[in-house]
Amino acid sequence: MKSFNLFGIALLLSACAAPAPLRPSPDTLVASSPPAAADTTSVADPSPANAGKSLASRADVQAFIREMATQHRFNAAQLQAVFSRAYAKPDIITAMSRPAEAKPWYDYRTIFVNPKRIQGGVEFWRANAAALAQAEQVYGVPPEIVVAIIGVETQYGGNMGKYRVLEALSTLAFAYPRRAAYFRKELENYLLLTRAEGIDPLAPRGSYAGAMGLGQFMPSSFQSFAVDFDDDGHRDLWRNPGDAIGSVANYFKKNGWRSGQPVAVPASVSGTAYPALVSRQVNPPQSSVARLRAQGVIPEAPVSDAQPAMLLELQGRDRSEYWLGFDNFYVITRYNRSLLYAMAVYQLSQEIRERYARSSAGAMPEHSTRIARIE
Repeated sequence: MKSFNLFGIALLLSACAAPAPLRPSPDTLVASSPPAAADTTSVADPSPANAGKSLASRADVQAFIREMATQHRFNAAQLQAVFSRAYAKPDIITAMSRPAEAKPWYDYRTIFVNPKRIQGGVEFWRANAAALAQAEQVYGVPPEIVVAIIGVETQYGGNMGKYRVLEALSTLAFAYPRRAAYFRKELENYLLLTRAEGIDPLAPRGSYAGAMGLGQFMPSSFQSFAVDFDDDGHRDLWRNPGDAIGSVANYFKKNGWRSGQPVAVPASVSGTAYPALVSRQVNPPQSSVARLRAQGVIPEAPVSDAQPAMLLELQGRDRSEYWLGFDNFYVITRYNRSLLYAMAVYQLSQEIRERYARSSAGAMPEHSTRIARIE
Protein backbone atom coordinates (compact mmCIF):
# COMPACT_ATOMS: atom_id res chain seq x y z
CA MET A 1 0.00 0.00 0.00
CA LYS A 2 1.21 3.49 -0.77
CA SER A 3 1.35 5.98 2.08
CA PHE A 4 1.05 9.75 2.14
CA ASN A 5 3.12 11.34 4.87
CA LEU A 6 2.21 14.98 4.31
CA PHE A 7 -0.39 16.63 2.15
CA GLY A 8 2.25 18.48 0.16
CA ILE A 9 3.94 15.21 -0.72
CA ALA A 10 0.62 13.59 -1.48
CA LEU A 11 -0.15 16.14 -4.16
CA LEU A 12 2.97 15.10 -6.03
CA LEU A 13 1.94 11.46 -6.14
CA SER A 14 -0.34 9.82 -8.65
CA ALA A 15 -3.73 8.74 -7.32
CA CYS A 16 -3.87 5.05 -6.51
CA ALA A 17 -6.81 2.66 -6.58
CA ALA A 18 -7.34 2.68 -2.82
CA PRO A 19 -6.24 5.00 -0.02
CA ALA A 20 -3.68 4.32 2.66
CA PRO A 21 -4.95 6.00 5.82
CA LEU A 22 -2.39 7.79 7.98
CA ARG A 23 -2.60 9.68 11.22
CA PRO A 24 -3.91 13.17 10.52
CA SER A 25 -1.77 16.25 10.91
CA PRO A 26 -2.86 19.90 11.00
CA ASP A 27 -1.56 20.41 7.46
CA THR A 28 -3.42 17.53 5.83
CA LEU A 29 -6.84 17.58 4.28
CA VAL A 30 -8.89 16.03 6.42
CA ALA A 31 -20.29 7.40 5.34
CA SER A 32 -26.56 8.54 4.92
CA SER A 33 -27.22 5.77 2.72
CA PRO A 34 -26.43 5.80 -0.99
CA PRO A 35 -28.75 8.09 -2.92
CA ALA A 36 -32.05 6.85 -4.23
CA ALA A 37 -32.31 5.63 -7.81
CA ALA A 38 -31.92 8.40 -10.35
CA ASP A 39 -34.71 9.73 -12.48
CA THR A 40 -34.86 11.38 -15.87
CA THR A 41 -35.13 14.95 -14.59
CA SER A 42 -33.00 17.24 -16.76
CA VAL A 43 -29.54 17.93 -15.40
CA ALA A 44 -26.79 20.37 -16.15
CA ASP A 45 -24.16 19.36 -18.65
CA PRO A 46 -20.85 19.42 -16.76
CA SER A 47 -18.81 20.12 -19.84
CA PRO A 48 -19.70 23.09 -22.11
CA ALA A 49 -18.24 26.12 -20.39
CA ASN A 50 -15.72 24.06 -18.47
CA ALA A 51 -14.77 21.42 -21.03
CA GLY A 52 -11.27 20.17 -20.36
CA LYS A 53 -10.86 22.53 -17.42
CA SER A 54 -10.22 21.50 -13.84
CA LEU A 55 -12.92 21.78 -11.22
CA ALA A 56 -10.95 24.61 -9.67
CA SER A 57 -11.85 26.79 -12.67
CA ARG A 58 -15.53 26.80 -11.71
CA ALA A 59 -16.95 29.72 -9.75
CA ASP A 60 -19.19 27.43 -7.69
CA VAL A 61 -16.22 25.29 -6.71
CA GLN A 62 -14.33 28.42 -5.67
CA ALA A 63 -17.28 29.38 -3.49
CA PHE A 64 -17.27 25.89 -1.97
CA ILE A 65 -13.54 26.16 -1.22
CA ARG A 66 -14.14 29.45 0.58
CA GLU A 67 -16.93 27.87 2.62
CA MET A 68 -14.75 24.93 3.64
CA ALA A 69 -11.98 27.31 4.69
CA THR A 70 -14.38 29.44 6.74
CA GLN A 71 -16.52 26.72 8.29
CA HIS A 72 -13.96 23.94 8.78
CA ARG A 73 -10.63 25.79 8.76
CA PHE A 74 -9.30 24.09 5.65
CA ASN A 75 -6.32 25.66 3.93
CA ALA A 76 -7.86 27.28 0.84
CA ALA A 77 -4.65 27.06 -1.16
CA GLN A 78 -4.40 23.33 -0.51
CA LEU A 79 -8.01 22.78 -1.53
CA GLN A 80 -7.35 24.84 -4.65
CA ALA A 81 -4.45 22.52 -5.47
CA VAL A 82 -6.66 19.45 -4.98
CA PHE A 83 -9.51 20.69 -7.19
CA SER A 84 -7.04 21.85 -9.84
CA ARG A 85 -6.19 18.17 -10.40
CA ALA A 86 -9.81 16.99 -10.57
CA TYR A 87 -12.31 17.13 -13.42
CA ALA A 88 -16.06 16.80 -13.92
CA LYS A 89 -17.03 13.49 -15.52
CA PRO A 90 -19.96 13.58 -17.98
CA ASP A 91 -20.33 9.79 -17.86
CA ILE A 92 -21.22 10.09 -14.17
CA ILE A 93 -24.15 12.34 -15.08
CA THR A 94 -25.17 9.84 -17.74
CA ALA A 95 -25.11 6.99 -15.23
CA MET A 96 -27.14 8.96 -12.68
CA SER A 97 -29.69 10.05 -15.28
CA ARG A 98 -30.25 6.62 -16.78
CA PRO A 99 -33.62 5.21 -15.71
CA ALA A 100 -33.23 2.32 -13.31
CA GLU A 101 -33.96 -1.02 -14.97
CA ALA A 102 -36.84 -2.72 -13.16
CA LYS A 103 -36.00 -6.40 -13.21
CA PRO A 104 -38.42 -9.07 -12.04
CA TRP A 105 -37.32 -10.95 -8.93
CA TYR A 106 -36.37 -14.11 -10.84
CA ASP A 107 -33.85 -12.12 -12.90
CA TYR A 108 -32.71 -9.84 -10.07
CA ARG A 109 -32.03 -12.77 -7.75
CA THR A 110 -29.61 -14.50 -10.11
CA ILE A 111 -27.40 -11.42 -10.21
CA PHE A 112 -26.60 -11.76 -6.52
CA VAL A 113 -27.57 -15.25 -5.39
CA ASN A 114 -25.36 -17.43 -7.55
CA PRO A 115 -22.59 -20.00 -7.04
CA LYS A 116 -19.78 -17.47 -7.46
CA ARG A 117 -21.04 -15.11 -4.75
CA ILE A 118 -21.97 -17.97 -2.46
CA GLN A 119 -18.53 -19.57 -2.66
CA GLY A 120 -16.89 -16.16 -2.45
CA GLY A 121 -18.84 -15.53 0.73
CA VAL A 122 -17.65 -18.79 2.26
CA GLU A 123 -14.04 -17.90 1.45
CA PHE A 124 -14.43 -14.37 2.81
CA TRP A 125 -15.95 -15.77 6.01
CA ARG A 126 -13.07 -18.22 6.44
CA ALA A 127 -10.47 -15.50 5.88
CA ASN A 128 -12.13 -13.13 8.35
CA ALA A 129 -13.75 -15.49 10.85
CA ALA A 130 -12.28 -13.73 13.88
CA ALA A 131 -13.52 -10.27 12.89
CA LEU A 132 -16.96 -11.61 11.97
CA ALA A 133 -17.29 -13.43 15.29
CA GLN A 134 -16.20 -10.31 17.15
CA ALA A 135 -18.69 -8.18 15.22
CA GLU A 136 -21.49 -10.54 16.15
CA GLN A 137 -20.46 -10.37 19.80
CA VAL A 138 -20.26 -6.56 19.82
CA TYR A 139 -23.18 -5.64 17.56
CA GLY A 140 -25.37 -8.75 17.49
CA VAL A 141 -25.36 -9.01 13.70
CA PRO A 142 -24.81 -12.55 12.34
CA PRO A 143 -21.70 -13.12 10.20
CA GLU A 144 -23.70 -14.25 7.18
CA ILE A 145 -25.59 -10.93 6.99
CA VAL A 146 -22.39 -8.88 7.06
CA VAL A 147 -20.74 -11.17 4.51
CA ALA A 148 -23.76 -11.01 2.20
CA ILE A 149 -23.81 -7.20 2.27
CA ILE A 150 -20.15 -7.05 1.26
CA GLY A 151 -20.78 -9.71 -1.38
CA VAL A 152 -23.71 -7.87 -2.93
CA GLU A 153 -22.01 -4.48 -2.76
CA THR A 154 -18.52 -5.24 -4.06
CA GLN A 155 -18.13 -8.99 -4.58
CA TYR A 156 -15.97 -9.13 -1.45
CA GLY A 157 -13.77 -6.27 -2.54
CA GLY A 158 -13.46 -7.38 -6.15
CA ASN A 159 -15.28 -4.34 -7.51
CA MET A 160 -15.19 -1.25 -5.28
CA GLY A 161 -15.62 1.26 -8.11
CA LYS A 162 -13.44 2.94 -10.71
CA TYR A 163 -14.11 6.65 -10.18
CA ARG A 164 -12.12 9.03 -8.05
CA VAL A 165 -14.48 9.70 -5.16
CA LEU A 166 -13.60 13.40 -5.24
CA GLU A 167 -14.53 13.67 -8.92
CA ALA A 168 -17.73 11.65 -8.56
CA LEU A 169 -19.00 13.75 -5.68
CA SER A 170 -17.87 17.03 -7.23
CA THR A 171 -19.49 16.24 -10.57
CA LEU A 172 -22.79 15.51 -8.84
CA ALA A 173 -22.48 18.44 -6.44
CA PHE A 174 -21.88 21.03 -9.15
CA ALA A 175 -23.35 19.56 -12.35
CA TYR A 176 -26.40 17.58 -11.23
CA PRO A 177 -29.02 20.07 -9.98
CA ARG A 178 -31.54 17.34 -9.18
CA ARG A 179 -29.54 16.32 -6.10
CA ALA A 180 -26.82 18.95 -5.89
CA ALA A 181 -27.50 19.82 -2.25
CA TYR A 182 -27.20 16.18 -1.19
CA PHE A 183 -23.93 15.60 -3.02
CA ARG A 184 -22.47 18.94 -1.93
CA LYS A 185 -22.96 17.78 1.67
CA GLU A 186 -21.41 14.42 0.84
CA LEU A 187 -18.41 16.20 -0.70
CA GLU A 188 -18.06 18.23 2.49
CA ASN A 189 -18.14 15.04 4.57
CA TYR A 190 -15.67 13.39 2.23
CA LEU A 191 -13.09 16.14 2.70
CA LEU A 192 -13.63 16.04 6.45
CA LEU A 193 -13.07 12.28 6.63
CA THR A 194 -9.98 12.36 4.42
CA ARG A 195 -8.52 15.02 6.68
CA ALA A 196 -9.38 13.01 9.79
CA GLU A 197 -7.92 9.80 8.38
CA GLY A 198 -4.89 11.42 6.71
CA ILE A 199 -5.90 10.28 3.21
CA ASP A 200 -4.93 12.02 -0.01
CA PRO A 201 -8.40 13.15 -1.21
CA LEU A 202 -7.45 12.39 -4.81
CA ALA A 203 -6.61 8.76 -4.05
CA PRO A 204 -9.79 6.87 -3.08
CA ARG A 205 -11.85 5.23 -5.80
CA GLY A 206 -15.52 4.36 -5.56
CA SER A 207 -18.81 4.15 -7.42
CA TYR A 208 -20.14 6.81 -9.78
CA ALA A 209 -22.24 8.07 -6.85
CA GLY A 210 -19.23 8.32 -4.53
CA ALA A 211 -19.84 5.19 -2.45
CA MET A 212 -16.63 3.76 -1.02
CA GLY A 213 -14.91 0.65 0.24
CA LEU A 214 -15.95 -2.97 0.68
CA GLY A 215 -19.34 -1.95 2.05
CA GLN A 216 -19.86 1.04 -0.30
CA PHE A 217 -20.41 3.70 2.35
CA MET A 218 -21.29 7.22 1.32
CA PRO A 219 -19.09 9.79 3.12
CA SER A 220 -21.80 10.76 5.62
CA SER A 221 -22.28 7.08 6.47
CA PHE A 222 -18.53 6.76 6.87
CA GLN A 223 -18.60 9.66 9.32
CA SER A 224 -21.52 8.20 11.27
CA PHE A 225 -20.88 4.45 11.22
CA ALA A 226 -17.30 3.59 10.22
CA VAL A 227 -15.27 2.09 13.06
CA ASP A 228 -11.63 1.28 13.70
CA PHE A 229 -12.45 -2.32 14.48
CA ASP A 230 -8.90 -3.59 14.86
CA ASP A 231 -7.71 -0.59 16.92
CA ASP A 232 -4.84 0.32 14.59
CA GLY A 233 -5.71 4.02 14.67
CA HIS A 234 -7.38 4.15 11.25
CA ARG A 235 -10.79 3.47 9.71
CA ASP A 236 -9.81 1.79 6.46
CA LEU A 237 -12.86 0.47 4.61
CA TRP A 238 -10.90 -0.24 1.42
CA ARG A 239 -8.12 -2.63 2.41
CA ASN A 240 -8.98 -3.68 5.95
CA PRO A 241 -11.86 -6.19 5.96
CA GLY A 242 -11.92 -6.02 9.76
CA ASP A 243 -12.82 -2.34 9.72
CA ALA A 244 -15.35 -2.92 6.92
CA ILE A 245 -16.95 -5.80 8.83
CA GLY A 246 -17.20 -3.82 12.05
CA SER A 247 -18.55 -0.79 10.18
CA VAL A 248 -21.28 -2.74 8.36
CA ALA A 249 -22.32 -4.40 11.62
CA ASN A 250 -22.33 -1.04 13.40
CA TYR A 251 -24.49 0.42 10.62
CA PHE A 252 -27.03 -2.35 11.14
CA LYS A 253 -26.98 -2.08 14.92
CA LYS A 254 -27.52 1.67 14.87
CA ASN A 255 -30.34 1.26 12.38
CA GLY A 256 -32.25 -1.04 14.71
CA TRP A 257 -31.00 -4.59 14.13
CA ARG A 258 -32.52 -6.93 16.73
CA SER A 259 -30.19 -9.72 17.74
CA GLY A 260 -31.69 -13.18 17.61
CA GLN A 261 -34.83 -12.03 15.80
CA PRO A 262 -35.91 -13.43 12.41
CA VAL A 263 -35.42 -11.66 9.10
CA ALA A 264 -37.93 -13.31 6.77
CA VAL A 265 -39.79 -16.60 6.26
CA PRO A 266 -41.68 -17.96 3.26
CA ALA A 267 -45.46 -17.87 3.45
CA SER A 268 -48.49 -19.35 1.73
CA VAL A 269 -51.57 -17.30 0.87
CA SER A 270 -55.23 -18.04 0.32
CA GLY A 271 -58.51 -16.23 0.05
CA THR A 272 -59.19 -12.78 -1.35
CA ALA A 273 -57.92 -10.48 1.41
CA TYR A 274 -54.15 -10.95 1.09
CA PRO A 275 -53.53 -8.92 -2.13
CA ALA A 276 -54.36 -5.70 -0.30
CA LEU A 277 -51.80 -6.57 2.37
CA VAL A 278 -48.80 -6.84 0.03
CA SER A 279 -46.10 -4.24 0.81
CA ARG A 280 -45.19 -2.22 -2.29
CA GLN A 281 -43.23 0.50 -0.52
CA VAL A 282 -40.29 0.36 1.88
CA ASN A 283 -41.89 0.93 5.28
CA PRO A 284 -41.55 -0.67 8.72
CA PRO A 285 -43.78 -3.73 9.21
CA GLN A 286 -47.16 -2.74 10.64
CA SER A 287 -49.33 -5.86 10.78
CA SER A 288 -48.89 -8.62 13.31
CA VAL A 289 -48.43 -12.20 12.17
CA ALA A 290 -51.73 -12.99 13.91
CA ARG A 291 -53.58 -10.39 11.81
CA LEU A 292 -51.99 -11.67 8.64
CA ARG A 293 -52.95 -15.25 9.54
CA ALA A 294 -56.55 -14.14 9.96
CA GLN A 295 -56.52 -12.86 6.39
CA GLY A 296 -55.09 -15.93 4.75
CA VAL A 297 -51.31 -15.46 5.12
CA ILE A 298 -49.65 -18.45 6.77
CA PRO A 299 -45.92 -18.42 7.65
CA GLU A 300 -44.14 -21.62 6.66
CA ALA A 301 -41.75 -21.52 9.60
CA PRO A 302 -42.34 -21.02 13.34
CA VAL A 303 -42.76 -17.36 14.26
CA SER A 304 -44.52 -15.51 17.06
CA ASP A 305 -48.03 -14.30 16.29
CA ALA A 306 -47.14 -11.01 17.97
CA GLN A 307 -44.22 -10.39 15.59
CA PRO A 308 -44.73 -7.33 13.33
CA ALA A 309 -44.49 -8.40 9.70
CA MET A 310 -44.92 -7.22 6.13
CA LEU A 311 -46.21 -9.39 3.31
CA LEU A 312 -43.88 -9.52 0.30
CA GLU A 313 -44.81 -10.72 -3.17
CA LEU A 314 -41.91 -11.67 -5.44
CA GLN A 315 -42.31 -12.35 -9.14
CA GLY A 316 -41.10 -15.85 -9.88
CA ARG A 317 -40.55 -17.17 -13.37
CA ASP A 318 -43.73 -19.28 -13.28
CA ARG A 319 -45.66 -17.88 -10.32
CA SER A 320 -45.43 -15.41 -7.47
CA GLU A 321 -43.76 -16.37 -4.22
CA TYR A 322 -44.71 -14.89 -0.86
CA TRP A 323 -42.64 -14.05 2.18
CA LEU A 324 -43.09 -12.37 5.53
CA GLY A 325 -40.47 -9.75 6.29
CA PHE A 326 -39.85 -8.69 9.88
CA ASP A 327 -38.15 -5.76 11.59
CA ASN A 328 -34.68 -7.02 10.67
CA PHE A 329 -35.74 -7.26 7.03
CA TYR A 330 -36.68 -3.59 7.19
CA VAL A 331 -33.26 -2.82 8.71
CA ILE A 332 -31.60 -4.30 5.61
CA THR A 333 -33.55 -1.80 3.49
CA ARG A 334 -31.87 0.99 5.48
CA TYR A 335 -28.72 0.00 3.58
CA ASN A 336 -30.50 0.23 0.24
CA ARG A 337 -34.14 1.28 -0.07
CA SER A 338 -35.25 -1.70 -2.11
CA LEU A 339 -37.31 -4.71 -1.09
CA LEU A 340 -35.62 -6.78 -3.78
CA TYR A 341 -32.18 -5.76 -2.51
CA ALA A 342 -33.06 -6.76 1.04
CA MET A 343 -34.37 -10.14 -0.08
CA ALA A 344 -31.29 -10.77 -2.22
CA VAL A 345 -29.05 -10.00 0.76
CA TYR A 346 -31.06 -12.28 3.01
CA GLN A 347 -31.22 -15.22 0.61
CA LEU A 348 -27.53 -14.90 -0.23
CA SER A 349 -26.74 -14.85 3.49
CA GLN A 350 -28.63 -18.10 4.04
CA GLU A 351 -26.90 -19.84 1.15
CA ILE A 352 -23.51 -18.72 2.46
CA ARG A 353 -24.32 -19.83 6.00
CA GLU A 354 -25.47 -23.26 4.84
CA ARG A 355 -22.43 -23.86 2.64
CA TYR A 356 -20.05 -22.53 5.30
CA ALA A 357 -21.56 -24.89 7.86
CA ARG A 358 -21.32 -27.87 5.50
CA SER A 359 -17.75 -27.14 4.52
CA SER A 360 -16.74 -26.65 8.13
CA ALA A 361 -18.52 -29.66 9.59
CA GLY A 362 -16.04 -31.76 11.48
CA ALA A 363 -13.19 -29.48 10.51
CA MET A 364 -14.08 -26.02 11.78
CA PRO A 365 -11.08 -23.78 11.04
CA GLU A 366 -9.53 -22.07 14.01
CA HIS A 367 -10.25 -18.36 14.22
CA SER A 368 -7.14 -16.41 13.42
CA THR A 369 -6.35 -13.47 15.66
CA ARG A 370 -5.01 -11.61 12.64
CA ILE A 371 -7.51 -9.89 10.39
CA ALA A 372 -6.89 -10.63 6.73
CA ARG A 373 -6.08 -7.60 4.56
CA ILE A 374 -6.72 -7.07 0.89
CA GLU A 375 -3.46 -6.69 -0.95
